Amino acid sequence: MFHSKPKTGILRRIIKINVKSARPKYRQIIDSVYFAIENGKLKKGDKVPSINQICSDYYLSRDTVMFAFNDLKSKGILLSQPGKGYYVASTEIHREERVFVLFDELNAFKEDLYNSLVGTMSGSAHVEVFFHHFNYKVFKNLILESVGHFTSYIIMPATFDNSVHLISKLPRDRVFILDRLKSELKNYPVVYQDFESDFYEALTDGLPLLKKYRKLVFVHPGGKEPAERVKGFERFCSENHFNFEVIKSLDGVRPGLYEAWFLISDRDLVQMVKIAREYKYKLGKKFGIVSFNDTMLKEVVAGGITTISTDFTEMGKALGTMLLNHQAGQLRNPSRLIVRNSL
Repeated sequence: MFHSKPKTGILRRIIKINVKSARPKYRQIIDSVYFAIENGKLKKGDKVPSINQICSDYYLSRDTVMFAFNDLKSKGILLSQPGKGYYVASTEIHREERVFVLFDELNAFKEDLYNSLVGTMSGSAHVEVFFHHFNYKVFKNLILESVGHFTSYIIMPATFDNSVHLISKLPRDRVFILDRLKSELKNYPVVYQDFESDFYEALTDGLPLLKKYRKLVFVHPGGKEPAERVKGFERFCSENHFNFEVIKSLDGVRPGLYEAWFLISDRDLVQMVKIAREYKYKLGKKFGIVSFNDTMLKEVVAGGITTISTDFTEMGKALGTMLLNHQAGQLRNPSRLIVRNSL
C-alpha cells in the first residue's frame, strides 16, 4: 500500500544537501534516503519528494536527481508510479559499511591504530578518516557534514566536553567513542584509555627500577593532554614516599643525577636526551627517562627509550570487532610499561 500524501515537512526532514561538501550531490540524495529509512522517518509505502521538488529547492539539475533515484530504484528501495511519483518499495537496506573516523591528530601511533582498525574490517567496510586537530569548530563541522553519509561513526572527542549535543545528531546505535571515557557519553560503546590507572600501574610495575632514583619529575604541558595522568603520578609518588615534581615545560630546567623524568612530548624527549648527553649522564644508571606512547623509533633512540603505552594495535582491533558485531559496552584498552635501556 502506498501513501499518496507526503508527510508535512517531509522534504526538509529527508533530503539534506550540503553545498560545501565535496561529496557528489546525487550521493547525498541517496544517503539522505538511506538515513531516513534507517531512522524510521521513511517507511515502506511512503511517498518521497518529487524530482521537481528537489531540483527546485536545492537548485540541482534534473539529471543529478534522476541519477540518484535510478540508483535507488535499481536497488529496490524506490518504486515509481506513473503520474503519481516515487514511493519507498523496501526498507531492507544492504549497503556497504562506510565508516567515518574522526581522530584528534595524525601521529605514528594513530597510524598503528588506523591500520589495525582497517585490517580488522578488511573487505567488510570502507573507512574514511578525518582530523579535528583539537579545534572545536573543525570538530563540529566535520560531524555535522557527516550526518547521513556513513553507516557507522567512530569519534575521538579528545578534550572537548559537552559534545553530546553534537554526537546525538548521529544514529545512536552506530556511534562508537574512542580513547577517552566521558560521563556525558556513557551510553555509547567505547574503547578507552584509563590515563590515571595506566600511569599508576606502570609506575608500580617499574618500582624496583625506580627505587634507585631520588626524585621523579613529570613534565605535563596541560592543554590537550589528559589531566588524569597527574593524579596517577601524584598518587604513586605519595604512596611510595618519592620526592616528586610536576612541571609544564623544560624551559630553564637543570636535571640532576638520580632523577627520573617522565615526558609526554616527543620534542621534550629529544631535548632531554640531548641534555643527558651534554651533562654526560648515563641513561638507566644515574639518570632515567620514560616516554609515553611507544613507537618503533623509541626502540632504538639512545639505546632504547622506556615507554608507558597503550596497545594501539589492540585498540584498533577491538574497535573494529565491536563495530562489525554491533557490540555495546565500555572496554578499557590494555596498557603497559615497556622497559628499555633508559630506565
